[in-house]
Amino acid sequence: MTTEDNKDMTQSRNSRESENHANNTRRQPWRPVRKLETPAPPEGYEYRWIRESMLGQQDVANVSRRLREGWELVRGTDLPSEFVLPVADDNSRHAGLVYSEGLLLAKIPIETREERNAYYEDQTANEKKML
Repeated sequence: MTTEDNKDMTQSRNSRESENHANNTRRQPWRPVRKLETPAPPEGYEYRWIRESMLGQQDVANVSRRLREGWELVRGTDLPSEFVLPVADDNSRHAGLVYSEGLLLAKIPIETREERNAYYEDQTANEKKML
């Protein structure tokens, strides 16, 4: 055997070994799919993904309701440059907005969110009193 043949065998043996190693590695345990990531929101704000469509059907009522609650849709230009999220292209109905699989990224002032939560907590307390 020449040294060239020996090198070829070593290279092919290594690749076979790595293929076998890949087949013999332990099964990775199941874990939940990662949530949609977002960068840290601006100070005084909170981010949330809002459903815009489901199964190809627009959910205009949901987006409208969230906007009336005080949510503001986030533009791709509002995000830090080091954090890249998908942005709807200029030809779509959500041009420039952060958009992912039927969801729009929105932000709300924390103060507004706390007022909304307090309102619903009062509503729940009143309902419990009536029982």
